[in-house]
Amino acid sequence: MDRGVSAEDGSIRLPVDELRRLSESYGSATIFEPQSGIENRDSGNGDFLSPTLPAARAPEKKLTLFALRVAIFEKAATGLGALGFIWATVVLLGGFAITLDKTDFWFITIILLIEGTRICSRSHELEWQHQATWSIADARIKSFRALRSSSHFIVEIVKALFRSITRVRKQSPHGREIRENPDAARNWDGRRKLSRTWTSSDVPILPYAQWVFLSRNVSKYLCWLQLASASACVVLSLMKLIKHNYGEIEEGDTDKRNLKAALNIFYSLALAEALLFLMEKAYWEWKVSYCKLLEEVRKECDLELSGSVSIRRFLYDAYSMCVEGSIFDGLKMDMVTFAMDLLASNSADEQLIGARVLCQFTMNPRFSDDTLQKIGTNISVIERLVEILNWKDPQEEEIRRSAAEMLSKLAGKKQNSLRVAGIPGALESISSLLQTNRTFSTTADEIGEKTIFRDHAHYGFWTFNQLGLLILKKLARDHDNCGKIGNTRGLLPKIIDFTHAEERLLKDENVTPSQILTVKSSLQLVKMLASTIGTTGNHLRREISEMVFTVSNIRDILRHGEKHPMLQKLGIEILTSLALEEDATERIGGAGGVLKELFNIFFSQRIPENQNHVRIASGEALAMLALESRRNCLRILKLRVLERLVGALEVPLLRVNAARILRNLCTYSGADCFDQLKGITAAVPTVLNAVMSEENKLQEVMVGLAAEAFKFMTSQESNTMFNGAGIKEAELANKILQILKRYQNPSVKVPRIRRFSIELAIWMMQNNAANVRTFKDLGLEKELEWVLESTAEVENFNIFSGTFGLSRHSTTIHSLVETAMQLLEDR
Repeated sequence: MDRGVSAEDGSIRLPVDELRRLSESYGSATIFEPQSGIENRDSGNGDFLSPTLPAARAPEKKLTLFALRVAIFEKAATGLGALGFIWATVVLLGGFAITLDKTDFWFITIILLIEGTRICSRSHELEWQHQATWSIADARIKSFRALRSSSHFIVEIVKALFRSITRVRKQSPHGREIRENPDAARNWDGRRKLSRTWTSSDVPILPYAQWVFLSRNVSKYLCWLQLASASACVVLSLMKLIKHNYGEIEEGDTDKRNLKAALNIFYSLALAEALLFLMEKAYWEWKVSYCKLLEEVRKECDLELSGSVSIRRFLYDAYSMCVEGSIFDGLKMDMVTFAMDLLASNSADEQLIGARVLCQFTMNPRFSDDTLQKIGTNISVIERLVEILNWKDPQEEEIRRSAAEMLSKLAGKKQNSLRVAGIPGALESISSLLQTNRTFSTTADEIGEKTIFRDHAHYGFWTFNQLGLLILKKLARDHDNCGKIGNTRGLLPKIIDFTHAEERLLKDENVTPSQILTVKSSLQLVKMLASTIGTTGNHLRREISEMVFTVSNIRDILRHGEKHPMLQKLGIEILTSLALEEDATERIGGAGGVLKELFNIFFSQRIPENQNHVRIASGEALAMLALESRRNCLRILKLRVLERLVGALEVPLLRVNAARILRNLCTYSGADCFDQLKGITAAVPTVLNAVMSEENKLQEVMVGLAAEAFKFMTSQESNTMFNGAGIKEAELANKILQILKRYQNPSVKVPRIRRFSIELAIWMMQNNAANVRTFKDLGLEKELEWVLESTAEVENFNIFSGTFGLSRHSTTIHSLVETAMQLLEDR
């Protein structure tokens, strides 16, 4: 049975495991350090930079070679037949017409007539064979051996003749009536659709005995006629060549002197031509029926049983080209070009044949690269595929699904994705795959109810939803395409609607995998759009955050999605990206329960170790939401999580993000929250130990937290903390110098470590005058001078969108260096 075809209802569905294989997983990069936009979107995906595989041998070469060999037989036979015809008409009938024996005259005449009939029928046989393959459901062109073995063939013809004659009725005065197509797929409600055109393979040539004279049967009759003609020619020629009874030639009769030789030549030509034709037929039957050439090629092409029609049609076309033109013309054919030509046809059956072949070759790893290259360089084919996405007739479900699958693979190549998105109306066509609608509301104070189409008995809506999201995900890897997606009318609301997951769906262990997969794909797509860099990214983040269901849908996933940590992680990463916009940060923080759910995930002990990435992502989101947002800082303080955040500094998995959150709370909560933040001083010993012993990212965030946490202590309290931690201030000062010496140039991995180190040094000198002398002796002034000469813009930002800096520090690193230099000079 064909892949994705249901035997029960005739609908076409893509298996969930195959959708999982097609679906992409996208890694995230932290926004607290600059990242290359190319690395983020391209290098993380194998489809964009897939390794070059060795070229696979094209199975259809066997067919084109076979067509060439058969065409050689055919052209040789036709050439001999033409020579024999000329010899008979010019030499025999022209030169010896009066002197020919009566039997020879009639033998020559009969041979010419039957050979003419054979050649004429041969010239039209391929046309009828093509017509016979137009009906995919009924195309079963039987071989000579199969026809010969049918003991009831003649009986059926006779019965059909009499049955049709007895049922003759008056015909309509109109030339052609609209008939019901028996092979048409049913409507969603089960009713058949009427076809306004004939299917060529079902055309009744005559009003009587319609079964006999259907066009798909005519090629069989022509084949039998040729075999009978050739056999008769062999018999007649052999009879004359064996007996040599050419009549008596009287001695001295110069008119008949060369008659015997002329007749021998003619009968020899006729015999050779007929034998060549029979050899051609025998060779055809041996390769096709005995060696199963068509079946062998079909299996090598990995086509389903329905692909037999495609293979047979390809062979006929290759043979036609070899016969009608040069014998080498057929060698230029290949299955991909053949399928693309059929896809551009106006015949629904030919379109389906082409779509099936192209889809199978596109999905096959052996042929995928070559097929995608040919499709990608043919704009007309891409436009055709995009056009097919708008075909919503249930009868065209399979071809629409095939077009969507091909575009999903095509969009995996960067250059092809640009071509697809560049076609006018392409994104609108892709949007038509997403079957979700909201009812129109007549009043401005309410929103229409959302409706997501579920799989109908005869139509797989979920399959098209998933394929549409998959195509959009692959297109969204390109920055320009993200902007086009955002500007496509009605597309973003559809995508956001698919991110909604009800509590029952998230908690049900027996939920349909396709539903979870659709939610996951939509979240991945929203994440990609929200993480777009530059002006386009700013616009998309505003658009996404202004949609009233975005944050609430993600909140529901955070609240009820403990069984689906991947969905939670994607939702959290979307919130992190949206928080790059100030207004979005306020919307997220103001949405009831979002901050609480993020902290629940961040502190949760029930999450397995292999899913700890969800806890890390929630910490990054909380740090982002607290950044430069006094309101969110106040909301966090109201949740009474300060003590737990201090405790999280001891947990290796959480301490980096816990330090970020605490620093942002200290920096942006405001002076009126001094008493609430006083408890942060309990973290100072842990922070100092981390500064002295750790490196890289952890050291950076701990130095930054220390510079802020010490501001909540008096000089006496800080001395107590140093003593409690077993660290002297001189040791900390020396560590700061080591950091500045190690990072003599800004680092993209820890872009703020020099800034935080200078801030901590400034506090130490302001808190204790003795530290000024310590820093002077250690050579801080020299290091600060080098910082001035090597500073870069990357050190002036809190966060980054790709290589774009966002959230600029209120104090530049130059100002910090000048302040530190002033302290060194004044004291």
